[in-house]
Amino acid sequence: MRRHLSLLFGSLILGLTLLVAPHASWAYPFWAQQNYESPREATGKIVCANCHLAKKLTQAEVPQSVLPDSVFKASVKIPYEDGLQEIGADGSNVGMQVGAVIQLPDGFTLAPQDRWTDEIKEETEGVYFSQYSDEQSNILLVGPISGDQHQEIVFPVLSPNPATDSNIHFGKYQVHVGGNRGRGQVYPTGEKSNNTTFTAPASGSVSSIEPGENGATLLTITTADGDSITETIPVGPALQLNVGDSVEAGSVITNDPNVGGFGQVDAEIVLQDPVRIYGLLAFFAAVALAQIMLVLKKRQIEKVQAAEGV
Repeated sequence: MRRHLSLLFGSLILGLTLLVAPHASWAYPFWAQQNYESPREATGKIVCANCHLAKKLTQAEVPQSVLPDSVFKASVKIPYEDGLQEIGADGSNVGMQVGAVIQLPDGFTLAPQDRWTDEIKEETEGVYFSQYSDEQSNILLVGPISGDQHQEIVFPVLSPNPATDSNIHFGKYQVHVGGNRGRGQVYPTGEKSNNTTFTAPASGSVSSIEPGENGATLLTITTADGDSITETIPVGPALQLNVGDSVEAGSVITNDPNVGGFGQVDAEIVLQDPVRIYGLLAFFAAVALAQIMLVLKKRQIEKVQAAEGV
């Protein structure tokens, strides 16, 4: 009796923990945190590509240079055909959703809202920004959000100030950007989603095709040895086989319902020292003044020479 009560009490505590304090990495787009401390691997690949296998175009726009302690816009463009729909988890057609990740240099963070301009507030309406982790405020995430209204996602960014942070230095830095549209083909657990193709588990002949639970299809293949192997095709992908067809192990047996994909791009940004700009402007002014003085001197000499020649 005591054992049953202990199990019941433990289950209750576990259930309350799951409801009250769910781990952030369980929800998109934090899935990558389950296995990766950083969204960018040593090879340069952003880990979103491990689940979103199709490659699509992503574009990024950042200023060529920014001043310390200033707010600027980093734009991520995720283009796709307007009105395009994808397969939802239940097999129905749903609107395309998008997401983006931007890995800024150390010290660059999301700008506080009290420093957003009216233009930034208008461009970020309906967009929620989050950090990849509490320790990495320079890595920002957005998504999933409706793609029809957000094929361009604007990140308001605050540049650091080397005058107040000795770890920050003026110079050129890299910005790594990833953009995604649509659901992934693989879940973080390694299982396939219903937004991808399925292959034959063995060579043989299709002996039966029967309906399964939740709209799934049960495909049974009889091998040459007489063994029967059943593959469950979830709702979404369309089976491209009939009873009696022969298949080879690993051959594609469904269509590809995926219409989305992931893309990444790198950009460069310069944290500019204002003193250098003032010095450059002073140099340009000095050069212009010198040129003007040379022209005036030349004209003076020409007038003297003309007077002496009369």
